[in-house]
Amino acid sequence: MLENSFRLTFFLKSPKKATSQRLIYLRITVDGIAKETSTKQKWDFKRWNQQSCRATGNKEDAKAINFYLDTLTNKIVQFKAELILNSHTITAQRIIDYVLGRDVSKAKLLEEFQQHNDEMKALVETGEYAIGTHRRFVVAKNHVKEFIEFKYRTDDIEFRELKYEFIKDYEFYLKTVKHCNSNTTLKHITYVRKMVIRALHREIIQKDPFVSFKGKRTKVLKSPLSLEELTAIEDYTFATRRLSVIRDVFIFQCYTGLAYVDVFNLKHSDIKNGIDGKLWIIKTRQKTASPFHVPLLPQAINIMEQYKDDPVCLKKGTILPVASNQKMNEYLKEIAAICGLTCSLNTHKARRTFGSTVTLANGVPIHVVKEMLGHSSVKQTEEYAITEQMAIGREMEVLTDKLSEPADRPTTKANAIIMELKKEIDDLKAKLAMQEH
Repeated sequence: MLENSFRLTFFLKSPKKATSQRLIYLRITVDGIAKETSTKQKWDFKRWNQQSCRATGNKEDAKAINFYLDTLTNKIVQFKAELILNSHTITAQRIIDYVLGRDVSKAKLLEEFQQHNDEMKALVETGEYAIGTHRRFVVAKNHVKEFIEFKYRTDDIEFRELKYEFIKDYEFYLKTVKHCNSNTTLKHITYVRKMVIRALHREIIQKDPFVSFKGKRTKVLKSPLSLEELTAIEDYTFATRRLSVIRDVFIFQCYTGLAYVDVFNLKHSDIKNGIDGKLWIIKTRQKTASPFHVPLLPQAINIMEQYKDDPVCLKKGTILPVASNQKMNEYLKEIAAICGLTCSLNTHKARRTFGSTVTLANGVPIHVVKEMLGHSSVKQTEEYAITEQMAIGREMEVLTDKLSEPADRPTTKANAIIMELKKEIDDLKAKLAMQEH
């Protein structure tokens, strides 16, 4: 298999200017991927046999150039044999690097990771990526770095050395040493996969070590607040302004569907008169750059009015005095405890509450909710749908009404058609009887 996938050829490269002297090039092809480089040797194309890839004739210069090419061929064959003996991956690029004296490859996992992260950081400044996305990749790279030091006692590993075993060992490391759950583990492995895909596109490697890897994602039920829970938070009178402000921001999110970063950056310029003449939030999501339009409900407008003269808002030019996401989530836990809620309270639960309890549960069509949330597909919005218990209860109410209908009433479309036909037959019989009299 290895022999059939490997090909070595020499050829003369045509120059830009017409001349008989041409550079001799080496081309290595492995698994259909070809790489080539110059041998720095020149030869007359009139004295070259492309079928044998050698110079023709018995003159000393022809013998010398053929000896050089034979020696180079033998060195490459020997290097390939060493790769096989050491169970290293054979690639065209690796052999070309060896010929050029670059046999210690620079194509390493952590170096590629760092390059990717540097590129992403530059794009954060242009607004293409959120700073939080860059931070996640930085954490992911650090996890891989610590694993390589832990497992291989080295500071980096070549892409060519990545095997299925590396991925499985990394998965085990994340779960046992880093104590990550299944979904977090899979997310960190996905970051590594992105680096592997980059290497595949650059033809550093030819085979994807992730082909046989099957990660198992655990479905996590991220339920919204119920109407009762939402009301409990909304109506509670807190003793401190600190918790009152956090509560108001959270409730504003519940009635607008804004993600934390979008409510944090919400400015007066984002509030516009909609087609109906009422106030709307017309904005672009920072995370996905997708537009969303949300008509402001009275509850949201009331909260906006409360903070129109707030010093923090006036200084920052924002609608609400939003704290950091860390502080928001920290204080929301405190609010949940005070209000007697057993669920976990965080800023994202507000977005789910808007998508489920506030909109879908009150009959707003899912495609409308999709637009207000700024989702790219209805499938995303379906994850925000009303809880299974509410959905089942609603359908059972419809079924109960159907089962309680009088027995003589048609309960199906087929029965309705039959009853209509019987009526028409009875009318026709009546008309015939009148004609006979």
